[in-house]
Amino acid sequence: MAELDLETLKREMTGWRRDLHAHPEFGFEEKRTSAFVAAKLREFGLDDVAEGVGGTGVVGTLKRGNGNRAIALRADMDALRISEQSSAPYRSGNAGIMHACGHDGHTAMLLGAAKLLASEGGFDGTVRFIFQPAEEWGRGALAMLDDGLMQRFPFDEIFGLHNMPGLPVGHFETRAGPAMSAEDNFEIVLKGIGGHAARPHSGNETLVAACALVTNLQTIVSRRLSPADIAVVSVTELITDGTRNALPGLARILGDARSFHPEVSAGIERQMRVIAQGTAAAYNVAAEVTYTREFVPLRNDAELVDAAFAAAGNVFEPGNIAVAREPMTASEDFARFLDHVPGCFVFLGNGEASAPLHNSSYDFNDDGLLFGANFHVAIARLRLEV
Repeated sequence: MAELDLETLKREMTGWRRDLHAHPEFGFEEKRTSAFVAAKLREFGLDDVAEGVGGTGVVGTLKRGNGNRAIALRADMDALRISEQSSAPYRSGNAGIMHACGHDGHTAMLLGAAKLLASEGGFDGTVRFIFQPAEEWGRGALAMLDDGLMQRFPFDEIFGLHNMPGLPVGHFETRAGPAMSAEDNFEIVLKGIGGHAARPHSGNETLVAACALVTNLQTIVSRRLSPADIAVVSVTELITDGTRNALPGLARILGDARSFHPEVSAGIERQMRVIAQGTAAAYNVAAEVTYTREFVPLRNDAELVDAAFAAAGNVFEPGNIAVAREPMTASEDFARFLDHVPGCFVFLGNGEASAPLHNSSYDFNDDGLLFGANFHVAIARLRLEV
């Protein structure tokens, strides 16, 4: 089989990435992105390309040799509802939406790997290329699974990656066991009696109660959980129906909680309900708590972590490969696939000068594209060894 020139491939991937960056689409709206991905996979000569999996997902299948094992390589495609602050010629052309998390880069990396493996082979078995929608709000993986992903495109194990701002380009990290946290969302609604700002005694306004409750929620981690348990409870919104001269009769408190174990998540919810009801009673208002679990914890399989490090050794300099020191309290719905098969999720450097993820000035570093594509290729060849 013909070998591809890697510098030419890098230029191609950069073009794909920047095209995707200029045309970002929100979760389950990735119609242009999906069509772009599917067209490229067909151009590369994959054996099968399925569109519309889980809404806007794409699954490409490539078979070589006689091996009966299959592995999956996954990239996410969706963008965020953030207005881009950039002067780049490829900046977002869709108002209020941008690739602020690098999913454009992840998609380009996996396309590059598909082109390399289709052209050069070097493995014995089946590779599934999974291009997933709607990762950012934790629904895309579930949608693909509910659409029969495992039955229609079976695989034995799965690998994924994410770029990491602050980590130099050409560096690689992962860890066995807990790698990324669960994310729970909550909304607490306080109901009282609003009224004139000059006569607070004539009703039961909710703003002071809400402020007290926001403070009290911070005791969950500091006073109700074991110091050995990693957890975060963050209030992100406080909304009332008051105005400049009117005290609110309704207040909404929204936020999220992060943890790594189901029992910790359950403890956070239980204590949140106790604190909400107790605080509401102290201020003579009513409280309603809604608590949902959006992302499950991501736990890497130890054997596949070892395999990932072995594959990384063929791509990265030895001194640039490291065990991640601690789990991240960010979340990833790649974890949903791990309820079905073992897998490993890894992190690749996006540069020390990179803006943070989910920042309006963020941009994926194109110098990392070949590292990601080559890692996908290396792990496929290692796990489906000829």
